[in-house]
Amino acid sequence: MSSLSVYHVSTPDLPYKVLTHFDDIAATLAEQGVRFDRWQPAASIAAGACQEDIVAAYSHGIDSLMTERGYTSLELIRVTGDNPEEAERHARLLAEHSQDVEEARFFVTGRGLFALHIGDYVYAVLCEKNDLIMLPAGMARWFDMGEQPHFIALRLSSAQGGEMRFSGDDIASRFPRLED
Repeated sequence: MSSLSVYHVSTPDLPYKVLTHFDDIAATLAEQGVRFDRWQPAASIAAGACQEDIVAAYSHGIDSLMTERGYTSLELIRVTGDNPEEAERHARLLAEHSQDVEEARFFVTGRGLFALHIGDYVYAVLCEKNDLIMLPAGMARWFDMGEQPHFIALRLSSAQGGEMRFSGDDIASRFPRLED
């Protein structure tokens, strides 16, 4: 189940708000300029489906979003946890950073935890299958794949990749991680 835990930066062990209803999560994030949505596939997706089949299943939402936001890049991210290079990427993503472009992440399968550092608060968004989150350019964040990462996600943006800018702050190390 998707959830949103909101923490004050001074109390990383105790959220002051925990939301599990989709509408509440979406409304709270919208107040911070973050879009949270849910898409359903037009057709079932077989295990091990290729990028073309996955994109076809969600083409209505993808096409609308790419037109609406001017996105030109669509990337499939498949994390299975059995690739040694993923451990290095995971470690980098656990550090607070921002990106110079707006991006959307859509979870086809699995889950991941985005922590958004906005002012004096951290919004920890647990995204799961069929969840879409749109992150504004420049928003401080970190991403946790969990100890046993396993997900397929689509990344949509106006540029391939987007440069990550690390804050150098150790704030991410003080907040709860995604537990498997």
